[in-house]
Amino acid sequence: MKSNIRSENDFDVLELSGEIDLHYSPELRELILGSLKGGKALLIDMSDVGYIDSSAIASLVEGFQTAKSTNLEYGLLSISHPALQVLTLTRLDQVFSLYDNVEQFQSQF
Repeated sequence: MKSNIRSENDFDVLELSGEIDLHYSPELRELILGSLKGGKALLIDMSDVGYIDSSAIASLVEGFQTAKSTNLEYGLLSISHPALQVLTLTRLDQVFSLYDNVEQFQSQF
């Protein structure tokens, strides 16, 4: 997994690429929770994610729960086909807010 986080005015964008599995999920968790603890909304760009497993899903869910409990916007951007398949199978595509572009996310707040 490769990651990059950039700050916009009111939110952070976490760009992810590669495979996110048990080896990388602790790093993903740390990135997500670290951003949310900063008090900013978080948009996770998953356009270049080739694979995610259940541990990565758990990190995404924990981030969702943390954002919800602190009233911060949280969403997934441009999800790659392999990642979307996993989210669909687990029905999390119905739980997470999914966005096609940054402007859609920005319009939420």
